[in-house]
Amino acid sequence: MLWYNNTVMKLRSTTPASKSSKIRRLLIILGVLMLCAAPVINLTQQVSADQYDDRIRALQQDIARYKAESDQLNAQAGNIQAIINQLSTQKAAIQAQIDLNQTRYDQLVEQIKQNEQKIDDNKSALGDVIANMYVDDKISPIEMLASSNNISDYLDKQEYRDSVRNELVAKINEIKVIQKKLDKQKAEVTTILNDQKQQRDALASKEAEQQALLNNTQGQEASYQRLISSSQSQIAEAKATQALLNSRYSGSGGYTIVASGVAPDYPWNGSNCPMWGFLSTGGADGNGGDGWGYGCRQCASYAAWRMAKETGVYPHWGNAVNFTGNARAAGYTIGEPRARSIAVMDPAKAGQSYGHVAWVEAVNGGQVLISQYNYNYGAGYGMYSQMWLSAGAFDHYIHMP
Repeated sequence: MLWYNNTVMKLRSTTPASKSSKIRRLLIILGVLMLCAAPVINLTQQVSADQYDDRIRALQQDIARYKAESDQLNAQAGNIQAIINQLSTQKAAIQAQIDLNQTRYDQLVEQIKQNEQKIDDNKSALGDVIANMYVDDKISPIEMLASSNNISDYLDKQEYRDSVRNELVAKINEIKVIQKKLDKQKAEVTTILNDQKQQRDALASKEAEQQALLNNTQGQEASYQRLISSSQSQIAEAKATQALLNSRYSGSGGYTIVASGVAPDYPWNGSNCPMWGFLSTGGADGNGGDGWGYGCRQCASYAAWRMAKETGVYPHWGNAVNFTGNARAAGYTIGEPRARSIAVMDPAKAGQSYGHVAWVEAVNGGQVLISQYNYNYGAGYGMYSQMWLSAGAFDHYIHMP
């Protein structure tokens, strides 16, 4: 159909009025045959309820699903937090026991130290020599008798020896009993402390695991909340764009479809390519589904791809509403409708929608033949169409060099 329109326009502009009636009749016959072969929607057809309604319903279903997931994760987070609180309480109780036993341990260490000091003090008081003499039994009774002045002196020495030895042995035995008891208590407390520290560390590890799980759960819940917010924004955007396109296309006298379905050489027609990535917003996949910052099968993606195909320059101009300003900044001329230009439709109000862009194939008087993606014409959401409509439906035309 496009070839026919271009051919007719060329014939009309180049065929003189003096041509024979045979040629004129031939042209009329060809026109009738082409019209019969390709059904055309009436130019005054009104825009029907379009696929944006389907998108809105799908987004509303997404919101319901996201909310259910969010509520479930929120409940899980509450349970996990309760577990964390319980573990924290148990850990605090064990830590209190550890602190108590550590105090006991420190006390025992101090008592053992004091006990050892008593032994040293007793040795100093009695004298190393006497202690060695009477405790170690290095001097025999015969040697003691030989060294005595008389029997009385010997008996005094013997009695003193026995008294000192008994006193020293008793004191040392007493200290040794205390020392043994303290050592046993120290070993017991050490074992208890080690067990309690292991319990505390195990609880701390479980607490850390639960905290990581809680953080992950809360992160997922936050992600679903962001998805809910994003879906709500997309619903508002879809409604605004729907109203904008319906108003412009209907208000300009309707449209006549020339082609529909998919553009055969546009490379992102696959359903696995995300539609909702945008250069200015980052998009669901970060860079936009088509890899150039645009959502696949969106109007901006197609217009940018078509510009690159025709001129070799791939624009990174964001959403449709940003095309005009970014084109001006890049040095492109904005002017009257012409073939090989990008038609731009601004939102009715700032921030109301992303606007719309299309590629201008041809111009005929006040009509433009545009090709575009993602406008309803009955073939479904995110599809290609080519149509004639009033040039006044668009606000700006970006001229290609």
